[in-house]
Amino acid sequence: MKLWLIGWIGYFVIGIIGRTIRWQSVGDAYLEEIYKSGNRAIFTFWHGRIFPATYYWRNRGIVVMTSMNRDGEAIAQCIRRFGYGAARGSSSRGGFRALVEMARHIRQGRDTAFTIDGPRGPRYVAKQGPVLLARKTGAAIFCFHISMQHKIRLKSWDEFQVPLPFTRAVVLKASPIWVTPNASEEDLRGLHQQMQATLDELRAKGDSWW
Repeated sequence: MKLWLIGWIGYFVIGIIGRTIRWQSVGDAYLEEIYKSGNRAIFTFWHGRIFPATYYWRNRGIVVMTSMNRDGEAIAQCIRRFGYGAARGSSSRGGFRALVEMARHIRQGRDTAFTIDGPRGPRYVAKQGPVLLARKTGAAIFCFHISMQHKIRLKSWDEFQVPLPFTRAVVLKASPIWVTPNASEEDLRGLHQQMQATLDELRAKGDSWW
């Protein structure tokens, strides 16, 4: 199937179902804290929640790192229609170039985003990209997690979740993680662990929400 057609199908399906979801948000003040400080946010979440996250954060101009393979191109085709940008690269291919591009977008006043265990896992193991980008730009790492009451869980590496129409969903947001420009390698390892722990905590809280 043509990638442009996959993009349009994704846009249609996510848009139709997303409009029916009954959203609840916890922790809005954390994102406002970042903006009030004059900084931008590096949105960080699990790959398996791309579907609801794409709809929830639409039309904000967020630039998302997407892989350079066929799946990444299909995702890029879809999310652009929801008002996102796409920086092409991943931890295994083109990652440095994509980080440079994302840093440029942050300096121009845009937020960025990582599906932090993508593009191929391991599932729920966070990669270091946001920590490196935060040190380079001064932007804050903003972790969030979306939990849905009724969904379909696919048999994919990321346990990709598709919300059912009219489900309830909660968006859990965490306190920002700041990285200083002179952070040492040891500091970066500690902040990486903090990011992993934050995402794990959000997921555990979300899994027990319903």
